[in-house]
Amino acid sequence: MKLAFRHCWDLSPKRAMALQERLVRRLSVGRRGVCPFKIRDVETVAGADVSYSRNTNTCYAAVVVFRFPEMEILEQRTAVQEASYPYIPGLLTFREAPPVIRALSKVRTDPDLLVFDGQGMAHPRGIGLASHMGLIYDKPSIGLAKSILAGRHDPPGTEAGDASLLKYKDRPVGYVLRSKTNCKPVIVSPGHLMDIEWSRRFVIRCLGKYRIPEITRYPHLLSNRIRRGHED
Repeated sequence: MKLAFRHCWDLSPKRAMALQERLVRRLSVGRRGVCPFKIRDVETVAGADVSYSRNTNTCYAAVVVFRFPEMEILEQRTAVQEASYPYIPGLLTFREAPPVIRALSKVRTDPDLLVFDGQGMAHPRGIGLASHMGLIYDKPSIGLAKSILAGRHDPPGTEAGDASLLKYKDRPVGYVLRSKTNCKPVIVSPGHLMDIEWSRRFVIRCLGKYRIPEITRYPHLLSNRIRRGHED
């Protein structure tokens, strides 16, 4: 996969936040119920995740490309490198994007959609990892996070598929989705070229037996397997 544009990742926190505030104006996120394409248009989708060494500053990025809706694995790509940016809430993209970009550079399939273990527009400045990556690849993208970074919501129902609208500063930014009955929900938010409702419906199609939907669970397992292989 090739980037639509590049920028420097080695920025001070102040400059990184200023960049986010500039880039967020370039995002294309549809109104609720408005999306540039339909689920039936998605034939391939790539999920990405990053894990970290327990003892060093090494990070392990994994990308898994699936045929959709069968969720058949077509490709698995990984990258290992030192994290060059500190962990700062709201600036996780600057820590995780470089290894993910390295893994995505090895992908031969041109996926129709990208899904990241991270936030989309459910972010204090409206541009989490999924939004940022969707923008620099000029690809539709969805954020699928394990916890809330910004926003409030009512509790969703207890059954798998139940969802509650997530709002930040009175603006809808995503959904809190029960991915498995009676389990802690996940956070779904549109990244780029996407809308809130479509993101929720797509992730529901990826639910399996576990709390983490298959689209990011497989990359998570792969990144941890690569990490253990390097640490053993």
